[in-house]
Amino acid sequence: MFFALTDDQRDFGAAVRDFLAGKFDTEAVRAVVEDPDGDGLPATLWQAMGEQGWLAALVPEEYDGLGLGLVEAQVIARELGAGVAPGPWRGTVLAAEAIRLAGSKSQQQQWLPKLGAGEVVGALALRGSTEDGWPGVEYAGSADLLVVADAFGLRLLRADEVSTRRLDSFDGTTRLATVTLADGVGEPLPGGSVEVHAQLAARAAVLIAADLVGGAREALTRTVAYDRERKQFGVPVGSFQAIKHTMADLHVGVTMAEHAVLYAAHALDTGAGGGTTLDDAAALAVAVAKSKASDAAQLVTGAMIQYHGGIGYTWEHEAHFFYKRAKRLAGTAGTAAEHRERIAALTIG
Repeated sequence: MFFALTDDQRDFGAAVRDFLAGKFDTEAVRAVVEDPDGDGLPATLWQAMGEQGWLAALVPEEYDGLGLGLVEAQVIARELGAGVAPGPWRGTVLAAEAIRLAGSKSQQQQWLPKLGAGEVVGALALRGSTEDGWPGVEYAGSADLLVVADAFGLRLLRADEVSTRRLDSFDGTTRLATVTLADGVGEPLPGGSVEVHAQLAARAAVLIAADLVGGAREALTRTVAYDRERKQFGVPVGSFQAIKHTMADLHVGVTMAEHAVLYAAHALDTGAGGGTTLDDAAALAVAVAKSKASDAAQLVTGAMIQYHGGIGYTWEHEAHFFYKRAKRLAGTAGTAAEHRERIAALTIG
């Protein structure tokens, strides 16, 4: 069986990539990184996410969305990772997914069109409690609507029902906050079962893994291009056998991770995991994808610093954007070690 993206899916990714290259390049990312007190939500980028359908990929057509699957969503996530792009794309998409899977008809009618159009910024917190709050929630300070998990299931919280406290992060391409209840208890998502929670966690892991492999591929591409030009002893350093072997090994690792992420998205779209129940086969695919993506991204972005020589260690070079983002996301939605434990449990008990 030939398993690959379709032409339309590749074109979708190319459209995201072209926009970022033309209107939100690395220097635009740097402006966000070097403004740690800002909201990290560039208006131009957010507007494009809404207008070009990036936020609506998983929203059903009846709610003004594109009605696509997780395969298409991970295509977008890869390109955003390759561009180390800031913004609450993932949180908004996942908040919409929570409402799609667990919300009532009226909740879906009220929120899905707005989330898909970028009129509302969303955030998702699957770990935490009502007593201690929900720590490390991406873009919670900018969110108009939050979906949080607690002992009773899933519920919706509006911005005026919570308080947020900004958390420092070594990754300047995001904004993190701790969320606590302030005034109100929100409204429950009636279908917020344990099974739906597992389905959302799996989808979050796949989108994060896609971001990781997108960043890893871009970091490797930039490193190879640099080492073709950088010279020592009168020849390009890329001609040295040790460097060629390292780049080849990294390429294999990234390629395997890319295919694992694509297959995990496909498994969630088409298997029993495509509904509200996560079957073992889909869970295994997700665990493989996240573990491989976490490992590959950290290896490649670390190598990017090393194989750029002295310039790679400087603040002025963009290598640290990729490395810090990979380091943070590798530990989000489960570490590689945690997912390998999951793989062991699912395969050998």
